[in-house]
Amino acid sequence: MGNRVTRGDFEWVYTEQPHTQRRKEILAKYPKIKALMGPDPHLKWIVSGMVFMQFLACYLVKDLSWKWIFFWAYAFGGCVNHSLTLAIHDISHNVAFGNKQAKWNRWFAVFANLPVGVPYSASFKKYHIDHHRYLGGDSLDVDIPTDFEGWFFCTPLRKMLWLFLQPLFYSLRPLYVNPKAITQMEIFNALVQFSVDFIIFYLWGLKPIVYLIAGTILCMGLHPISGHFIAEHYMFLKGYETYSYYGPLNWLTFNVGYHMEHHDFPSIPGSKLPMVKKIAAEYYDNLPYHQSWIRVLWDFVFDDSIGPYSRVKRKCKLAKES
Repeated sequence: MGNRVTRGDFEWVYTEQPHTQRRKEILAKYPKIKALMGPDPHLKWIVSGMVFMQFLACYLVKDLSWKWIFFWAYAFGGCVNHSLTLAIHDISHNVAFGNKQAKWNRWFAVFANLPVGVPYSASFKKYHIDHHRYLGGDSLDVDIPTDFEGWFFCTPLRKMLWLFLQPLFYSLRPLYVNPKAITQMEIFNALVQFSVDFIIFYLWGLKPIVYLIAGTILCMGLHPISGHFIAEHYMFLKGYETYSYYGPLNWLTFNVGYHMEHHDFPSIPGSKLPMVKKIAAEYYDNLPYHQSWIRVLWDFVFDDSIGPYSRVKRKCKLAKES
């Protein structure tokens, strides 16, 4: 993609996020899209299969040498775990059991969290609401890197290190940018997670625990699937703050690549987002999109005009809680 701009600060804008207006226009023109909103009846079964597959893997790796533990963590287990974090992303929008069963979604997300190895789902839900409501919002959207990240991770080597450390920044950044009180669901999430971790350790030893947690860290860092972290909102073209990707890795990631469509309609399950693009094609076909997450990572590292500062920021007024 061309027309990139070099900057030593974020791209500050003074307009509302584009998704709100586009959503209104599309729904006015294609009201049948409302029929796509609601739970995905297959999601809970797919996720459950992935969770039990990882428990089986824990048994299978318990006697492997450490080099093979890390190999399979990166090549297989981490891919499953990263996919599960994206299932948790979908579940955070209540698409497993529907809005009327919100608590079932929260509890199921805790179950989906188990192979990840560390408690994640409840905290993600708490902050992900703000990412949609205040996209790019200064001190509100914790998906935006800090000023330090933008300033320091500005060379190819440092940007590569930043990608490797992404799990660390994603987990610690909210505590600095927008700290919130710990919720009961977060405590429940942690108690369940560490209890299951202990059971796995008691039954099969340390290696399965390392397999799970190392896979999560490695595959949310410098890994082809992690290209979606950069592809979604880093400004590769001036004036565009959200991008989709329509390639084959969507099969492994619950269609998280359909990111413009997702932000336009967050209550539509990932499995149905391709239908949104098909129905409202004229709204998406002329927008820039990515063709490869690996190319996204390559450009991010080696293009001097792209880095953690390549994000749109805006001042947002706090919405009134209903």
